[in-house]
Amino acid sequence: MTSPRPRPEVLQISPYVGGEATLEGMNRVYKLSSNEGAFGVPPGAQDAYRRLAGELYRYPDGSALDLRRAIGARFGLDPARIVCGSGSDDLIYQLCLAYGGPGRDILMTEHGFSIYHIAGTYAGSRVIKTPERNLTADVDAILAAVSPSIRLCFLANPNNPTGSMLPYEEVARLRAGLPQEVLLVLDAAYAEYVERPDYDPGIRLVNATDNTVMTRTFSKIFGLGGMRIGWAYGPPAVIDVFNRVRPPFNVSIAAQGAAIAALAEPGWVEKGRAHNSEYRPKLAAALTAVGIKVWPSEGNFVLADFATADRAAAADAHMRRRGVIARQVGGYGLPQCLRITVGNVEEVQVVIDALAEFMTEPGS
Repeated sequence: MTSPRPRPEVLQISPYVGGEATLEGMNRVYKLSSNEGAFGVPPGAQDAYRRLAGELYRYPDGSALDLRRAIGARFGLDPARIVCGSGSDDLIYQLCLAYGGPGRDILMTEHGFSIYHIAGTYAGSRVIKTPERNLTADVDAILAAVSPSIRLCFLANPNNPTGSMLPYEEVARLRAGLPQEVLLVLDAAYAEYVERPDYDPGIRLVNATDNTVMTRTFSKIFGLGGMRIGWAYGPPAVIDVFNRVRPPFNVSIAAQGAAIAALAEPGWVEKGRAHNSEYRPKLAAALTAVGIKVWPSEGNFVLADFATADRAAAADAHMRRRGVIARQVGGYGLPQCLRITVGNVEEVQVVIDALAEFMTEPGS
């Protein structure tokens, strides 16, 4: 007798491993492994969550109409061209399943977000990773990899875990160079942290084309990672596809209420962006000063480069002994690096002190 077996490619997928949250034997843990917001949950979102406790037996609005209207009002978008999901990962899976599949290949960059590879492989696509230049997406390399079988191209901008970013003109050049039948997916999970004037999260290209979609999340600056809420903005035809294939109640009633309240929280995004703009450079400068290479980042994290996998592992172990959890990124092809979230003031200083101490140890 034989047991049920999945499609062979499914067993080739390495399970996604999220950032760790606990350390055995530690009373105080600084969790800087998942790029969560530095200030926790917006007070208004907490209030909304509590108010909805008595409604949890109700099914949510399957279309998330009020949430889509709130997103549209906040960002100046047509709610009819917005779809919500259980995190942006949910929407990425739906795109891969709807537009990918056997014989329909997917492009992503060498160190791009791992969910693209997982979801694409799950859909039955061949996922092709293109070389990067200085840990930054290379438009020419992406375009050189285009073939008649390509149907999707994913670009995280800013990218996780490298923090690198392409300016609008380069993204527009990518879109112009891709065939019309290729859907370009711009994953802008960290858009709210970017202050560079040459950046656009994807709205301009979505508005200008019928083959570009932008994904966003409430898991970062809006502080709702535990609620699992994401959204996409796209052309009507793509939104129609989303609404045909997504689960019918994919955003809970509590998540919708919390997200609407988070969008309305006065000064919340500005506070988070200002803190990140001040403390990300401080963290990078302090690590650089003690001899650690830090790659340029536009997200709420830095990528610390220890030159070898052994040194990165040693640095990680040293921080863990002091209660600090960073993110190992060997699964992204960067075993010599650690990704470290820009936390609150105390957390940033703890990282600086721990790594300064590590770099004074013999052999470092």
